[in-house]
Amino acid sequence: MANYEVGSIIEGKVTGIKPFGAFIAIDEQKQGLVHISEVAHGFVKDINDVLTVGDEVKVKVISVDENSGKISLSIRATQEAPARPASKPRPSGGGGSYGGGGSRKPAQQQKQQGFNTLEDKLKEWLKQSNEIQADLNKRAKK
Repeated sequence: MANYEVGSIIEGKVTGIKPFGAFIAIDEQKQGLVHISEVAHGFVKDINDVLTVGDEVKVKVISVDENSGKISLSIRATQEAPARPASKPRPSGGGGSYGGGGSRKPAQQQKQQGFNTLEDKLKEWLKQSNEIQADLNKRAKK
């Protein structure tokens, strides 16, 4: 049985797939685990979209637990990271620059997407609810 050093790159074969990762046979007696986060660059929702039992893969040894003999592997570490796309320019709030001198509003006053939209909707729903409740109260008094 060979000893595997952390950092070494070896060939292996996918022998099993679970939602959390894939088991890789690295020799006749030893296998290691590639956690789903180490399968590919970027987010992997379903490991079955990336790997299949029987696939031959190149893996890098991340860690070896001397006590249990468990070997952690990475496929991602053997691949070059994809080039990040150039970031898109973000829309500016007041036409000014971050360097100052412009008419930038404080962060609290800027209209942002996401939670603020939900917050606005909640205020609108509460207003509608209060109006309906007031109308019902008026009708009840008649």
